[in-house]
Amino acid sequence: MDFRILCLGDIVGRPGRHAATACVGKMIDAGQVDFVVANAENAAGGSGITPDTFTELTDAGVDVVTCGDHSFRNPKGHSLFQHERNILRPANWPDAADGRGDCVVTARDGTKVGVLHLLGRVFMGPADSPFTAADRLMPELLEQTPVVIVDMHCEATSEKHGMGRHLDGRASGVFGTHTHVPTADVCVLPGGTGYITDTGMCGPYDSILGRRTDRVLKNFVTGMPARFDVANGDPRACGVLFTVNRETGRATAAERIEQAVRA
Repeated sequence: MDFRILCLGDIVGRPGRHAATACVGKMIDAGQVDFVVANAENAAGGSGITPDTFTELTDAGVDVVTCGDHSFRNPKGHSLFQHERNILRPANWPDAADGRGDCVVTARDGTKVGVLHLLGRVFMGPADSPFTAADRLMPELLEQTPVVIVDMHCEATSEKHGMGRHLDGRASGVFGTHTHVPTADVCVLPGGTGYITDTGMCGPYDSILGRRTDRVLKNFVTGMPARFDVANGDPRACGVLFTVNRETGRATAAERIEQAVRA
């Protein structure tokens, strides 16, 4: 009855895609994962997503792609949100925006999985309340399946933790993205929801949040503008693995994942 869901953090550029696809392939081949959700808002050159990068991830075994506040950063990717059902922008953006913020996808073994993507508001751009959006959309997803995963994409750890507690007992798992730094609080909450404040990134860890250290330091030290190119060194895939009961949707285990790969 156990169903294992791998949720990967922000994929940054080519090194992040390489790390993410290697991790997914390895874990699927080993029979360690049944479904994969990945945040890919920085997958194409470090900003946005394109049809080619989307296909690279889905061909590797990623079932649902979430894209955060950078969903539409790359114009080449806009058509994806119009035509593909398994790529999500935040659900609490205006309804007039392209795409959708939730979906239900059938896993390889036939299990239906709901995925909800939300955007925080603390230190972020304007958006409707993610808590109101969650309350509106969760019943619709739970009517279709007891297994629902939520990507809470935001800056403030308190807001992410708030969403975890808000959905405890309703969502199977809530994982945080956006800050690129993995947190040490992975757990199963009292109501049976797997949780982590931030999964960390899939990308080059010899960097500052995936960007070349010299470029970022130039900006910090001098105040002068600098192009934040994607770094290359020490690529790793970071995420969380939730073990969920297929019938109840409740998590029975949560484990942080970190895998280094050759550049």
